[in-house]
Amino acid sequence: MKSPPRAGAPGLRVIRGEGQRKQEPLADRNAVARVLMEAGADLLLKRISTVRAQEIERKVDRVLDLFDRVDAAPVLMPVLKRHLDELEALMRETREVRAVRR
Repeated sequence: MKSPPRAGAPGLRVIRGEGQRKQEPLADRNAVARVLMEAGADLLLKRISTVRAQEIERKVDRVLDLFDRVDAAPVLMPVLKRHLDELEALMRETREVRAVRR
């Protein structure tokens, strides 16, 4: 029989979300990668089309490339910001379309 975890021991914790997923801003590579995973899940569940999934993938690839380029040339930050805004708009539209289909 396994004993319960000690206080302060690593383990799972419950995060109260009240059943609603909060849309995080696309501020880093991890958030952008989660967009790609979300689109992949939506595609597998047939909530979005292959064309939309490909468009999201293309934009995610471009943004991740820009993150790398901004590390070497910070002057490209406005370009990255513009592409992040475009990806956020596409995902907002995708989520609205997905919600209507349910």
